[in-house]
Amino acid sequence: MHVLLDDNLGRLTVRRLQPWHRMLARVLAVRLDHQLAEGARPETSAVLAARAMFLTSVGFRRALAASLRRILAAAASPVPDGPPRPPATAVARRPYVPLRRDRIAGSASELAGLAGFLVKQGPVPARGVAMVSQLLTDGGGPLYRAGSRDDLDDLIERASQALIG
Repeated sequence: MHVLLDDNLGRLTVRRLQPWHRMLARVLAVRLDHQLAEGARPETSAVLAARAMFLTSVGFRRALAASLRRILAAAASPVPDGPPRPPATAVARRPYVPLRRDRIAGSASELAGLAGFLVKQGPVPARGVAMVSQLLTDGGGPLYRAGSRDDLDDLIERASQALIG
């Protein structure tokens, strides 16, 4: 697998990704996603380019879109009395993540639009995908935490704009 990287003279050159580049991209995913979401160019390092390639892959984008749709469905379903309880015969409990149903309901069409941008045909900028990934995985963010100071609509709008390019 090859990527375009900046060389020392300010030009883009084709470089081969090594297996350890992809491994480091997985290990450093949170940090690299943050850098990409903040606007770092994937061409600045092989590890950042490897992460950008993973984020923009069709499979990962579809998985993010499916996660957005699951959140929308869960927020629209009746409110449970608490964490789901497994049957007495179950060994492991399913994870319970509280959702900010009111915020999600208020931004449902925008979240659905975001899912649509992710699954559109053709390439999308890594920055936008990284922003959506951060939105979904930030347990202290506006999808999950009442005390979050982040504006959900603003985050969705910025991610949508980044995905449009």
